[in-house]
Amino acid sequence: MELPGTALADPAWVAEDLHRARHLHGSASPTVLSTIRWYSASSVLVAPALEPWVHTGVARDPALEAVTLDVTADGRFLDAHSARTLRGGVADLGTALAVTVNAAVTAFAHAGGASPRALWAVAVDSIANRLLWTAATAGKPDSAPLLADELADHMKHAAGGLPGCVWNGSPLPRFVTVGNRLVVRRSSCCLLYEAPTSQADKCASCPRQTPAQREQRLRLLLGP
Repeated sequence: MELPGTALADPAWVAEDLHRARHLHGSASPTVLSTIRWYSASSVLVAPALEPWVHTGVARDPALEAVTLDVTADGRFLDAHSARTLRGGVADLGTALAVTVNAAVTAFAHAGGASPRALWAVAVDSIANRLLWTAATAGKPDSAPLLADELADHMKHAAGGLPGCVWNGSPLPRFVTVGNRLVVRRSSCCLLYEAPTSQADKCASCPRQTPAQREQRLRLLLGP
């Protein structure tokens, strides 16, 4: 079903979503549930703007009123699209993303009690992952760090003018080479492993492990 992007900035809708999320993830705390749900939503939310920008240099508008999400009946975020092209260049994209992310982070933090700084870190990692994935599909994965740095610089500038925004440019998108593969060096944890219904350990890229453990697990996952 289709969900207007503006729902993500509505604390009442987010509170209802966290209630639905208990059917997926069990009776986890609101903080855990809101972090898991934002982790899922943010990855989908940033895609319509970033993917065409990487491929063509022209972004779609990430404003919540322009975005529609595709959500399953049980609440899983599948995809999203934007109704309009974003006018301007990377500075305008950075501003629009900062506004969108901050509005959603504020709602998820209000509804679930998760730290806005932690939710911003999740969003930054989602942006980094989406840039890397899209650049890799275009055959130019090494362009992702440069794109991320440029975009984050404009986002930081815009975030400084947003009332109540806690993100000041830290954390920034980070990348590291493991073997011969470029991967995102995550600053955030999705907390999925804390959900009662989860049978998973921490993600291979989870920052809640030592750097040596993370590299070992990523090498096992990605190969030499």
